[in-house]
Amino acid sequence: MSGETLKIALHGATGRMGAAMVALCRETDVDIVGAVAEPGCSDIGRDLGEVHGFANVGVEVSADISAALLGADVVVDFSHASAFPGLARATKRAKIPLVTGTTGLGDEAIVALDDLATVVPVLWAPNFSLGIQVLVELVRHAVQRLGPSFDVELVEVHHRRKVDAPSGTALRLAREVQAVREGLSLCHGREGFVGARPDDEIAVMALRGGDVVGDHTVHLMGPGERLELTHRATSRAVLARGALFAARALPARAPGRLTLADILV
Repeated sequence: MSGETLKIALHGATGRMGAAMVALCRETDVDIVGAVAEPGCSDIGRDLGEVHGFANVGVEVSADISAALLGADVVVDFSHASAFPGLARATKRAKIPLVTGTTGLGDEAIVALDDLATVVPVLWAPNFSLGIQVLVELVRHAVQRLGPSFDVELVEVHHRRKVDAPSGTALRLAREVQAVREGLSLCHGREGFVGARPDDEIAVMALRGGDVVGDHTVHLMGPGERLELTHRATSRAVLARGALFAARALPARAPGRLTLADILV
Protein backbone atom coordinates (compact mmCIF):
# COMPACT_ATOMS: atom_id res chain seq x y z
CA MET A 1 0.00 0.00 0.00
CA SER A 2 3.06 2.29 0.04
CA GLY A 3 2.34 5.50 -1.87
CA GLU A 4 -1.34 4.62 -2.35
CA THR A 5 -4.43 5.88 -0.57
CA LEU A 6 -5.77 3.22 1.75
CA LYS A 7 -9.44 2.44 1.17
CA ILE A 8 -11.40 1.02 4.07
CA ALA A 9 -14.93 -0.21 4.70
CA LEU A 10 -16.37 0.33 8.19
CA HIS A 11 -18.57 -2.35 9.73
CA GLY A 12 -20.47 -1.05 12.74
CA ALA A 13 -20.03 2.37 11.16
CA THR A 14 -22.68 4.24 13.16
CA GLY A 15 -21.35 3.42 16.64
CA ARG A 16 -18.90 5.27 18.86
CA MET A 17 -15.87 3.69 17.26
CA GLY A 18 -17.34 4.40 13.84
CA ALA A 19 -17.43 8.08 14.79
CA ALA A 20 -13.80 7.93 15.98
CA MET A 21 -12.72 6.27 12.73
CA VAL A 22 -14.51 8.87 10.61
CA ALA A 23 -12.88 11.70 12.57
CA LEU A 24 -9.43 10.14 12.19
CA CYS A 25 -9.81 9.36 8.49
CA ARG A 26 -10.77 12.99 7.85
CA GLU A 27 -7.31 13.95 9.13
CA THR A 28 -5.34 11.35 7.14
CA ASP A 29 -4.89 10.04 3.62
CA VAL A 30 -7.43 7.26 4.17
CA ASP A 31 -10.67 6.97 2.19
CA ILE A 32 -13.79 5.38 3.62
CA VAL A 33 -15.49 3.64 0.69
CA GLY A 34 -18.18 1.66 2.52
CA ALA A 35 -20.19 1.88 5.73
CA VAL A 36 -22.31 -0.91 7.22
CA ALA A 37 -24.92 -0.77 9.98
CA GLU A 38 -27.22 -3.49 11.24
CA PRO A 39 -30.57 -3.90 9.46
CA GLY A 40 -33.20 -1.63 10.93
CA CYS A 41 -30.73 1.04 11.99
CA SER A 42 -32.33 4.48 11.63
CA ASP A 43 -29.18 5.84 9.97
CA ILE A 44 -29.33 3.54 6.94
CA GLY A 45 -29.44 5.65 3.79
CA ARG A 46 -27.80 8.68 5.42
CA ASP A 47 -24.34 9.97 4.63
CA LEU A 48 -21.81 8.60 7.14
CA GLY A 49 -20.32 12.03 7.79
CA GLU A 50 -23.73 13.50 8.53
CA VAL A 51 -24.49 10.64 10.95
CA HIS A 52 -21.52 11.65 13.08
CA GLY A 53 -21.92 15.42 12.82
CA PHE A 54 -19.30 16.01 10.12
CA ALA A 55 -19.53 17.26 6.56
CA ASN A 56 -20.71 14.67 4.07
CA VAL A 57 -18.10 12.09 3.09
CA GLY A 58 -20.00 10.74 0.11
CA VAL A 59 -20.57 7.30 1.64
CA GLU A 60 -24.09 6.11 2.37
CA VAL A 61 -24.70 3.88 5.37
CA SER A 62 -25.97 0.51 4.18
CA ALA A 63 -27.16 -2.80 5.61
CA ASP A 64 -25.73 -4.63 2.58
CA ILE A 65 -22.32 -5.90 3.68
CA SER A 66 -21.24 -7.23 0.29
CA ALA A 67 -22.01 -3.94 -1.50
CA ALA A 68 -20.20 -1.90 1.16
CA LEU A 69 -17.03 -3.94 0.75
CA LEU A 70 -16.65 -3.14 -2.96
CA GLY A 71 -13.40 -1.30 -3.64
CA ALA A 72 -12.08 -1.66 -0.08
CA ASP A 73 -8.50 -2.69 0.68
CA VAL A 74 -9.38 -3.68 4.24
CA VAL A 75 -12.42 -3.89 6.51
CA VAL A 76 -12.41 -2.31 9.96
CA ASP A 77 -15.04 -3.77 12.28
CA PHE A 78 -16.35 -2.48 15.59
CA SER A 79 -19.79 -4.02 15.87
CA HIS A 80 -21.64 -6.70 17.83
CA ALA A 81 -20.73 -10.35 18.25
CA SER A 82 -24.05 -11.42 16.73
CA ALA A 83 -23.19 -9.63 13.47
CA PHE A 84 -19.68 -11.03 13.20
CA PRO A 85 -20.30 -14.42 11.48
CA GLY A 86 -22.14 -12.72 8.61
CA LEU A 87 -19.33 -10.20 8.23
CA ALA A 88 -16.72 -12.95 8.21
CA ARG A 89 -18.53 -14.85 5.46
CA ALA A 90 -18.92 -11.72 3.31
CA THR A 91 -15.30 -10.73 3.85
CA LYS A 92 -14.13 -14.22 2.91
CA ARG A 93 -16.12 -14.09 -0.34
CA ALA A 94 -14.60 -10.70 -1.15
CA LYS A 95 -11.11 -11.83 -0.03
CA ILE A 96 -10.48 -8.62 1.89
CA PRO A 97 -8.30 -8.42 5.03
CA LEU A 98 -10.14 -7.76 8.28
CA VAL A 99 -9.26 -5.69 11.35
CA THR A 100 -11.78 -6.30 14.12
CA GLY A 101 -12.19 -5.08 17.67
CA THR A 102 -15.56 -6.69 18.29
CA THR A 103 -15.59 -8.41 21.68
CA GLY A 104 -17.75 -11.08 23.28
CA LEU A 105 -17.29 -13.44 20.33
CA GLY A 106 -18.94 -16.83 20.77
CA ASP A 107 -17.94 -20.20 19.36
CA GLU A 108 -19.60 -19.59 15.98
CA ALA A 109 -17.81 -16.27 15.58
CA ILE A 110 -14.44 -17.76 16.54
CA VAL A 111 -14.88 -20.53 13.98
CA ALA A 112 -15.78 -17.92 11.35
CA LEU A 113 -12.71 -15.87 12.32
CA ASP A 114 -10.39 -18.85 11.95
CA ASP A 115 -12.00 -19.84 8.66
CA LEU A 116 -11.56 -16.32 7.26
CA ALA A 117 -7.89 -16.38 8.26
CA THR A 118 -7.27 -19.28 5.87
CA VAL A 119 -7.95 -16.87 3.00
CA VAL A 120 -6.86 -13.39 4.15
CA PRO A 121 -4.89 -11.80 7.01
CA VAL A 122 -7.09 -11.17 10.05
CA LEU A 123 -6.21 -9.13 13.11
CA TRP A 124 -8.53 -9.38 16.11
CA ALA A 125 -7.76 -7.39 19.22
CA PRO A 126 -10.05 -6.65 22.16
CA ASN A 127 -8.28 -3.30 22.49
CA PHE A 128 -6.37 -1.46 19.75
CA SER A 129 -4.43 0.78 22.08
CA LEU A 130 -0.72 0.27 21.49
CA GLY A 131 -0.28 1.11 25.17
CA ILE A 132 -2.44 -1.90 26.10
CA GLN A 133 -0.18 -4.14 24.02
CA VAL A 134 2.80 -2.87 26.00
CA LEU A 135 0.83 -3.37 29.24
CA VAL A 136 0.28 -7.01 28.27
CA GLU A 137 4.01 -7.48 27.82
CA LEU A 138 4.77 -5.75 31.13
CA VAL A 139 2.24 -7.90 32.97
CA ARG A 140 3.73 -11.11 31.66
CA HIS A 141 7.19 -9.95 32.72
CA ALA A 142 6.02 -8.84 36.18
CA VAL A 143 4.17 -12.08 36.89
CA GLN A 144 7.20 -14.11 35.85
CA ARG A 145 9.65 -12.04 37.89
CA LEU A 146 7.58 -11.70 41.07
CA GLY A 147 6.56 -15.34 41.24
CA PRO A 148 3.74 -17.15 43.04
CA SER A 149 4.11 -15.22 46.31
CA PHE A 150 2.31 -12.32 44.61
CA ASP A 151 -1.46 -12.58 44.12
CA VAL A 152 -2.81 -11.16 40.85
CA GLU A 153 -6.18 -9.42 40.47
CA LEU A 154 -7.63 -7.27 37.67
CA VAL A 155 -10.08 -4.36 37.74
CA GLU A 156 -11.57 -2.80 34.61
CA VAL A 157 -13.80 0.28 34.31
CA HIS A 158 -15.94 1.21 31.31
CA HIS A 159 -18.85 3.48 30.40
CA ARG A 160 -22.33 2.58 31.54
CA ARG A 161 -23.51 1.52 28.05
CA LYS A 162 -20.93 -1.23 27.53
CA VAL A 163 -22.85 -4.47 27.09
CA ASP A 164 -20.25 -7.16 27.85
CA ALA A 165 -18.42 -7.80 31.10
CA PRO A 166 -15.65 -8.32 31.89
CA SER A 167 -14.12 -6.44 28.99
CA GLY A 168 -12.31 -8.35 26.30
CA THR A 169 -9.13 -6.55 27.28
CA ALA A 170 -9.44 -7.65 30.91
CA LEU A 171 -9.99 -11.24 29.83
CA ARG A 172 -6.97 -11.03 27.56
CA LEU A 173 -4.84 -9.77 30.44
CA ALA A 174 -6.14 -12.59 32.63
CA ARG A 175 -5.24 -15.16 29.97
CA GLU A 176 -1.74 -13.75 29.77
CA VAL A 177 -1.37 -14.16 33.53
CA GLN A 178 -2.72 -17.72 33.31
CA ALA A 179 -0.24 -18.51 30.53
CA VAL A 180 2.63 -17.52 32.82
CA ARG A 181 1.23 -19.05 36.00
CA GLU A 182 -0.63 -22.24 35.14
CA GLY A 183 -3.54 -23.52 37.18
CA LEU A 184 -5.20 -20.19 37.99
CA SER A 185 -9.00 -20.14 37.80
CA LEU A 186 -11.02 -17.02 37.04
CA CYS A 187 -13.24 -15.43 39.67
CA HIS A 188 -15.73 -12.70 38.72
CA GLY A 189 -17.06 -11.67 42.11
CA ARG A 190 -16.98 -12.38 45.84
CA GLU A 191 -19.85 -12.17 48.28
CA GLY A 192 -20.56 -13.52 51.71
CA PHE A 193 -18.34 -15.77 53.80
CA VAL A 194 -15.99 -16.90 51.02
CA GLY A 195 -13.02 -17.78 53.19
CA ALA A 196 -9.40 -16.94 52.62
CA ARG A 197 -8.27 -16.22 49.09
CA PRO A 198 -7.02 -19.45 47.48
CA ASP A 199 -3.63 -19.48 45.77
CA ASP A 200 -5.07 -20.73 42.47
CA GLU A 201 -7.46 -17.83 41.87
CA ILE A 202 -7.37 -14.64 39.81
CA ALA A 203 -10.27 -12.22 40.09
CA VAL A 204 -11.45 -10.02 37.22
CA MET A 205 -13.81 -7.29 38.42
CA ALA A 206 -15.90 -5.06 36.13
CA LEU A 207 -17.05 -1.55 37.05
CA ARG A 208 -19.54 0.38 34.89
CA GLY A 209 -20.51 4.03 34.95
CA GLY A 210 -20.45 7.40 33.29
CA ASP A 211 -18.55 7.85 30.06
CA VAL A 212 -15.29 6.07 30.95
CA VAL A 213 -13.59 4.99 27.72
CA GLY A 214 -11.60 2.23 29.39
CA ASP A 215 -9.35 1.74 32.43
CA HIS A 216 -7.50 -1.50 33.20
CA THR A 217 -5.43 -2.12 36.32
CA VAL A 218 -3.49 -5.26 37.15
CA HIS A 219 -2.77 -5.57 40.88
CA LEU A 220 0.19 -7.72 41.94
CA MET A 221 0.04 -8.02 45.73
CA GLY A 222 2.78 -9.64 47.77
CA PRO A 223 3.98 -9.65 51.37
CA GLY A 224 4.61 -6.05 52.42
CA GLU A 225 4.32 -4.53 48.95
CA ARG A 226 2.20 -4.34 45.85
CA LEU A 227 2.64 -3.30 42.22
CA GLU A 228 -0.17 -1.75 40.18
CA LEU A 229 0.09 -1.58 36.41
CA THR A 230 -2.58 0.68 34.91
CA HIS A 231 -3.61 1.82 31.48
CA ARG A 232 -6.24 4.52 31.00
CA ALA A 233 -7.77 5.46 27.68
CA THR A 234 -9.18 8.99 27.78
CA SER A 235 -10.36 9.11 24.18
CA ARG A 236 -11.59 6.58 21.63
CA ALA A 237 -9.21 8.27 19.20
CA VAL A 238 -6.41 6.14 20.63
CA LEU A 239 -8.32 3.01 19.68
CA ALA A 240 -9.06 4.36 16.21
CA ARG A 241 -5.37 5.15 15.68
CA GLY A 242 -4.43 1.60 16.64
CA ALA A 243 -7.04 0.13 14.30
CA LEU A 244 -5.82 2.32 11.44
CA PHE A 245 -2.22 1.32 12.23
CA ALA A 246 -3.31 -2.32 11.83
CA ALA A 247 -5.35 -1.58 8.70
CA ARG A 248 -2.31 -0.09 6.98
CA ALA A 249 -0.23 -3.17 7.80
CA LEU A 250 -2.63 -5.97 6.84
CA PRO A 251 -2.90 -5.79 3.03
CA ALA A 252 0.80 -6.70 2.67
CA ARG A 253 0.53 -9.70 5.01
CA ALA A 254 -0.06 -13.35 4.21
CA PRO A 255 -3.31 -15.03 5.29
CA GLY A 256 -3.51 -15.96 8.95
CA ARG A 257 -4.40 -14.74 12.43
CA LEU A 258 -2.32 -11.77 13.59
CA THR A 259 -2.03 -9.72 16.76
CA LEU A 260 -0.86 -6.18 17.43
CA ALA A 261 2.42 -7.65 18.67
CA ASP A 262 2.99 -9.12 15.20
CA ILE A 263 2.90 -5.71 13.51
CA LEU A 264 4.65 -3.57 16.13
CA VAL A 265 8.28 -2.78 15.37
